[in-house]
Amino acid sequence: MFKGTSFAKLKSNLKLSISRFKLLEKKKTEQATKARKDIADYISGGKDDRARIRVEHIIREDYIVEAYEMLEMYCDLLLARFGLIEKMKELDPGIEEAVATLIWAAPRIYSDVPEMKVVRIAPTWRPTWTTPTRSVATIIVSFRLLISFCTNTEKSFSRNAATMSMPT
Repeated sequence: MFKGTSFAKLKSNLKLSISRFKLLEKKKTEQATKARKDIADYISGGKDDRARIRVEHIIREDYIVEAYEMLEMYCDLLLARFGLIEKMKELDPGIEEAVATLIWAAPRIYSDVPEMKVVRIAPTWRPTWTTPTRSVATIIVSFRLLISFCTNTEKSFSRNAATMSMPT
């Protein structure tokens, strides 16, 4: 099902990814808690601009933590259905969003979760997924995850049945 990747290697990397996501979620949550104390100090010291910047950073980190939670959930879903995945000849619609989202997110989080390199490999059941899944234009990728990874502070997305557009 996956080119050049054994199922055992994929399964172990999914498990390692879940552990890494949990660690990163905990780390970023603790950092946000400490940063909130800094914000209170900035406000009491009259440094409102500095406090505003820190608040934006905390909000951004909260979105990233949410994205990590979703990716952890998708990895867990694939592990739960791994026995079926090994036997499939074509992609099951029940895991289509999970697979597409993991393939799309893998290059974006590779520096934080190197285990995702194995997941990034395009599945052989849909060779056409190599390019569409890695672009934002695909409808299959989780929309909430796209929002979480957006660097734009306004997050003005629109989604309809045919297309998805993101601000540039």
